[in-house]
Amino acid sequence: MSTTVTAEQFLATSIELATANVLNSGGPFGAVIVTADGRAFEGVNRVTATNDPTAHAEVTAIRNACRELGTFDLSGATLYTSCEPCPMCLASALWARVDRVFFAADRHDAASVGFDDAVFYEYFENDNRDALMPVAKLELGDPQAPAALQPFTTWNTLDSRIDY
Repeated sequence: MSTTVTAEQFLATSIELATANVLNSGGPFGAVIVTADGRAFEGVNRVTATNDPTAHAEVTAIRNACRELGTFDLSGATLYTSCEPCPMCLASALWARVDRVFFAADRHDAASVGFDDAVFYEYFENDNRDALMPVAKLELGDPQAPAALQPFTTWNTLDSRIDY
């Protein structure tokens, strides 16, 4: 008898986590990160429970996996999530070098119950994104030796840096 857990089972676990989290003062989102060697790490949405807007299930699962594994690189891992990841969660998965993502409900399902992320998806596609949140470069100090470059200059000269 095989004890191999299938992709469908990991996805079902993410849904179970999400459902249980609703009853524990959390949002209806759950996620599981599975490493290439089969280790699984869970996460649930704790945004309102912890007043942390970044505590989405996917981000929480990534944080848990990285902390437990002692790495910031989840290459080879798969993210299973109860709902289509928002742009922040997708970016987090990209930064963590997750190989692939599978989700159950989509963004439209989430929007139908009040979790509408459309404005965030549209932000990156919209030429008028400043209407939502202006983002602009502000020059500091001498243009010939901009203060903004000091962290990068220091980084490039540091022998003990850990590239990522």
